[in-house]
Amino acid sequence: MKTITSDELKKRLKYAEVVLIDVREPGEHKSECIEGAHLIPLSEICIKKLPTSLLPIVIHCRSGKRSQEACKKLLAENPNLEIYTLEGGISAWKELGGEVKTQGRNVLPLDRQVQVAVGFLAFSGVMLGTFVNSGFYVIPGFIGLGLVFAGLTGWCGMAKILAKMPWNQ
Repeated sequence: MKTITSDELKKRLKYAEVVLIDVREPGEHKSECIEGAHLIPLSEICIKKLPTSLLPIVIHCRSGKRSQEACKKLLAENPNLEIYTLEGGISAWKELGGEVKTQGRNVLPLDRQVQVAVGFLAFSGVMLGTFVNSGFYVIPGFIGLGLVFAGLTGWCGMAKILAKMPWNQ
């Protein structure tokens, strides 16, 4: 899998030399996006959904993790694709002065939504276990097990559920 820097992407976008794909969720894309980026969420990315073009493809997300997953998935379908992941995602793009289009809507990135939900559930389980019934300690235990599973496999059920919530559409 190849990578591309924000500076190189700026140059290539200026001369329409690449197709840019955003693999974040619709709510994140609506909050802010790089001008001209096509939205294809990671859960939907496949060769059939890519714009028909002979240009190289650059995939981006917020920080680069989801775009790497998307590149791996697409390269598994067609190893001959000329595909790049944007180093550091839209966060690096903005840090280097890249312009983003905003629609006044502010949605937390999906990974931060997962952190808030997991933190809330773990804290609630500890408080309920301490003050109500020790059986509630199973909640933070289950959350911990889910985090271990997500870390080992790269698949996060909480992220899949949150991606389907109305504010992320």
